[in-house]
Amino acid sequence: MFGDTWFWAAELGRLTRVDRESLDALDARLLLLLTDEPRLGVLECSRRLGVARGTVQARLDRLSERGVLRGFPPAVDLAAMGYGLTAFAVLEIAQGRRSEVAAQLEAIDEVCEVHATTGQGDLHVRMVARSNDDLQRVVDEVVAVPGVQRTSTAIALSTPIEPRVRPLLHRIANEQKPWSPAR
Repeated sequence: MFGDTWFWAAELGRLTRVDRESLDALDARLLLLLTDEPRLGVLECSRRLGVARGTVQARLDRLSERGVLRGFPPAVDLAAMGYGLTAFAVLEIAQGRRSEVAAQLEAIDEVCEVHATTGQGDLHVRMVARSNDDLQRVVDEVVAVPGVQRTSTAIALSTPIEPRVRPLLHRIANEQKPWSPAR
């Protein structure tokens, strides 16, 4: 219906067309290299990967254009910045107000991520705070957003696994052929 290599991904009320075959082994190896050493230049990447500089530049351009490579932000330790408390809230929202609620949540500085989900609740929110009292203030801000009907909040005790992409990149780098959707 949408073609063999494309699928539609929902992202907070927007449909995005995504190329499922956008990564091959070289792309994955390049992304692994930059994940480990984000300050590497194109020339050094080409040397380590054993390909031409133009190939690396073309791959980076293509990965950026397709939205796979979204930038090189520094890894920031929120606890070192004074935000040592992480919490997750499940929000039930009024029907038809997801985009409006998401826009309001984006205005709350301590809200780090918002995911529209199936199952329990409508939005899952990751937020940070400086203390329990500060978390109460943040939760109060979230609850005050028009369209939020109910919340349930849990405080993270630890983070045994940080957000990661390396295992997926390793899998793709070791595949014999690019991944393709099931037919």
